[in-house]
Amino acid sequence: MVRTKTGLTIVERAMSQIDGFQKVLRTLEQQTAMRGQSTSTLNNYVRRIAAISLKFNRLPEHISDDELNEYLTGLALSAKSPSRSNFKHAVYGLRYYFRHIGQGKRAINLPPIKKDDKLPTILNQSELKELFATPKLLKHRIILSLIYSAGLRSQEVIRLKIADIDFERKTIHIRRSKYNKDRIVPLSDLIAKGIRKYLAAERPHDWLFNGKEADGRYSSKGLSWIMRETLKKSSIKKKVNLHSLRHSYATHLLEQGASIVTVKELLGHADIATTMVYLHVAQCEKVKAHSPFDRLYSTPKCSDRHSN
Repeated sequence: MVRTKTGLTIVERAMSQIDGFQKVLRTLEQQTAMRGQSTSTLNNYVRRIAAISLKFNRLPEHISDDELNEYLTGLALSAKSPSRSNFKHAVYGLRYYFRHIGQGKRAINLPPIKKDDKLPTILNQSELKELFATPKLLKHRIILSLIYSAGLRSQEVIRLKIADIDFERKTIHIRRSKYNKDRIVPLSDLIAKGIRKYLAAERPHDWLFNGKEADGRYSSKGLSWIMRETLKKSSIKKKVNLHSLRHSYATHLLEQGASIVTVKELLGHADIATTMVYLHVAQCEKVKAHSPFDRLYSTPKCSDRHSN
């Protein structure tokens, strides 16, 4: 967590300087836990609420709409990309906050955020092979290749336990993911061999990847560091990050014939519209425009296709 010149985090400053902030923080933490929402999302929003509260020296519900709009406009009009990002996160944070304190109308009235039309950057097969071969540590090679092989989010990786890997059934059980849902994804035969080798060498306990977190897990920052350092040592020039492995997984599945519905379920998306972005980047075979009547009497039936 980023600390200010005083040595305190921005949330700690808000707790000490803003009347009522500590109580609000406890309420948000309780509601987030009861709803099964991500703590990382909560932390991001809390930092934004802390920054806004410190700016006006009071909690958001005591800041007028005009003051908030002027503040958000300043962020939105800034030419600097970090400020634009701050604008988006500030709006998201305020929406989250107002909904949790029962001021849904104020959440709705906040400025709309235009969604980026950027398509995800995909790594090709040659780039992936180089990426997975670059790290010197077996643990790092397994982490990167596992993420791609199963389309995992970073939080899903660090929550994996050894018991979630079923070598006999060739499945990975992803628990309490986004939207607090579980799902099962296939375990690659090659990845299974790699994991067995890693387990024999590293002997982790409980968590598949042990780290320096308080509960013994690896950290999401640690995962991002592995990706950044690996990219530096590779010849890959594309601007990609850890999540690009998940994008590549989805795109390659579509290119290899998986249906959009299957990919949606494997990714754990709540809405198929989220999955459909990969249709714009997948290089699938195009079927020439034609009348279906022309194939009505020539297309073999399913039974004919599998008769030999």
